[in-house]
Amino acid sequence: MTDDYHALLARREAMRLRDRLLAPAPRAGGASTSFAPVPGHDTRSAGAYDGAADQEVITLNLAQAAPFDRLIAHLYEAMFGRHPYLRKLFPQSMEFQQTHLERALWYLIENLHRPADVTAFCTRLGRDHRKLGVLPVHYRVFEEALVEALHRSAGGRLGVDVERAWVRMVRFAAAAMVDGAAGALAEPASWSGTVVDHQRRRPDLAVLRVRPGEPYPYRPGQYATLQTPLLPHTWRPYSLAGAPGPDGELEFHVRRTGPDGVSDALVTRTGVGETLRLGPAQGTTTLDADITSDVLVVAGGTGWATARALLEDLAARRPSGRRAHLFLGARTADDLYDAPALARLQSRCTWLRVVPVIDNDPGMSEHPPIAEALAGHGDFRGHTAYVSGPSGLVTTTVRLLAGLGLRADRIHHDPVAAGIPAPPGPWPAGA
Repeated sequence: MTDDYHALLARREAMRLRDRLLAPAPRAGGASTSFAPVPGHDTRSAGAYDGAADQEVITLNLAQAAPFDRLIAHLYEAMFGRHPYLRKLFPQSMEFQQTHLERALWYLIENLHRPADVTAFCTRLGRDHRKLGVLPVHYRVFEEALVEALHRSAGGRLGVDVERAWVRMVRFAAAAMVDGAAGALAEPASWSGTVVDHQRRRPDLAVLRVRPGEPYPYRPGQYATLQTPLLPHTWRPYSLAGAPGPDGELEFHVRRTGPDGVSDALVTRTGVGETLRLGPAQGTTTLDADITSDVLVVAGGTGWATARALLEDLAARRPSGRRAHLFLGARTADDLYDAPALARLQSRCTWLRVVPVIDNDPGMSEHPPIAEALAGHGDFRGHTAYVSGPSGLVTTTVRLLAGLGLRADRIHHDPVAAGIPAPPGPWPAGA
């Protein structure tokens, strides 16, 4: 009863904050800070928020906020200057965090004309951010710091209409994040897991099996963020390999991408018996509830973890007559590091056709090997496609499949970096 009571209080406080964030009452003049009501929009629902109008104002005045790396540096300087205690909630190196926030801001700006999409994205983000210790008051702190940063970036020439558009955008996103956090009160903010197996499949790659302390819900094809005690407050996303098993253990395939980061710690400095923290499962690269078409899976590198999860899920519930193609890319034959698992899938799944794509001569061909392989193996326009792996492979493959006639709504992949969609191309002129 005590837990239920506190959960109810937390939910009530979250809803009160949401109402304050979205309060449409008018106000007279001045800057829109400290959660004062912002005139012009009733944003109590995605359908009521005129995101397109704010998007136009922000986009036309991007030069006042550009470049974003400077804006974000000003933001954190203002936030930590006003509230020094917050610094301990962040990792020692802020580089990844700053990139993450830049991508998030870009995502909001690029998608404001689709408020429902922004709401769904930010709801998931709010659920995930519980693991960081984010409290309702932090959204107010963030807004105040952002407004100060915008004025500094604009050299004191930030228009009131521009400031209000930014504030409305951030409040709309924050309201969805509050909803996401409130809706997840029944689940842990994070899970603790013990490493029960650690295999170095290559010098730069390890396969870890982790046993969570309590059941960890996920769907095949999703990913989780991991934190090692070697790097406090530093989280990185890794795909969950395979479908959920009866033992409840989780498998992660980790490639070392550089020194001193999370991947280096997990590959070279983590052993059996050590404890990791896991954020809630994320990602939408999952099979549809009703599988009504043949399936195309394209994966490279440790993207194989996602591919394996999808194919195991397909094997468990494949409608009769449905078939699947797997194109598995690797730089060399030795890079096919999970060959026994692949062989087991092939032996039990007669409906699965596997095409290994080995890039023995990188840079020597005019077209990427994965492109040549896809183009040479039939018509995939009637398939549903799932793509996973390095960002370059995902970007190239998605563009190629669209060029081959596959509809965009039938091509599934998760964001190519850090859980946040990449920013668009070049800045507008003058930005």
